[in-house]
Amino acid sequence: MNMSIVEATRSITGGVDTHLEVHVAAVLDHVGGLLGVESFAVGPAGYEELLAWMESFGEVGKVGVEGTGSYGAGLARFLTRHGITVIEVDRPNRAERRRSGKSDPLDAAEAARAALSGRAKGLPKSRDGSVEAIRMLLVAKRSARQARVKALVQMRHLVITAPEELQHRLKGLTTSRLVIAASRLRGDRSSDPVVAGAKVALSALAHRIQSLDLEIADLEARIFVLVEQTAPELLGRFGVGPDTAASLLVAAGDNPERLHSEAAFAHLCGVSPIPASSGKTNGHVRLDSGGNRQANSALWRIVIVRIAHDPRTTAYFERKMKEGCSKRDVIRILKRYVARELYRYLPRG
Repeated sequence: MNMSIVEATRSITGGVDTHLEVHVAAVLDHVGGLLGVESFAVGPAGYEELLAWMESFGEVGKVGVEGTGSYGAGLARFLTRHGITVIEVDRPNRAERRRSGKSDPLDAAEAARAALSGRAKGLPKSRDGSVEAIRMLLVAKRSARQARVKALVQMRHLVITAPEELQHRLKGLTTSRLVIAASRLRGDRSSDPVVAGAKVALSALAHRIQSLDLEIADLEARIFVLVEQTAPELLGRFGVGPDTAASLLVAAGDNPERLHSEAAFAHLCGVSPIPASSGKTNGHVRLDSGGNRQANSALWRIVIVRIAHDPRTTAYFERKMKEGCSKRDVIRILKRYVARELYRYLPRG
């Protein structure tokens, strides 16, 4: 009886390899021994079964979950609501995968080992507030922008290959005038099938662009309202607009307190200098190509605006250029400075 009580109250660590329809879970004891592996359906009922199964081995200390930003998002939210510490786990260790092979049970056990050993220690985004709504709206907006660019390129190509009478009317127009002119074309007023086809195609693309313009404007208005409500002080910083603020908020998540310092935020944005010393080479840093690329791009845009319009930044930029730094290096330094500055204006839970 005493042994069963000890076993029931021992601390265990879980790991989950997430997929679209099935999650594979593993449980380790406090020294890393594998206690069990099981598969569960994705969904509320499956999450309940998964947690109950883990708790049957003892008290769940923490659970390493792969793909907390994709297939594992729902499970991560469920475990967090039930008071379980969720650890964000990257893809399985390559060296271990080469030694042991690849399978879902092995990946689940490796996720648990990463959480138990401390190799993985980052907390996932909670994805339960305004920032998650902003992220979804940004996805739709970027998609609409890409579709608009594609439609516009197709219009330009059609104008180049259109019959001469259409080329004469449309070639050389600005984008806005081209869209307006093309939207007024009527294919049923031409007896020539080529001219009629070109008019119908150009008109369809023009109306698509106009519809996308309205869609983008609506999405931008919604994003602005959410950003203003979530982080008004961030919007007040020089060079920070709704787009850049939204990208930085999405990178930090609804629970930016998981970022323990401004250095962690800079690393997340891919602007931390990385040592590159080796042998006789010492004291140099290389570009950090990791991190959130949308946030990195947002910092770049803020820096470019400040170089052009902020007197202090302009003076610093010119001074560093005279000292022999390259333009790229100065921008890299400024991005790191801006990340440090803006970290203070992220919302706190």
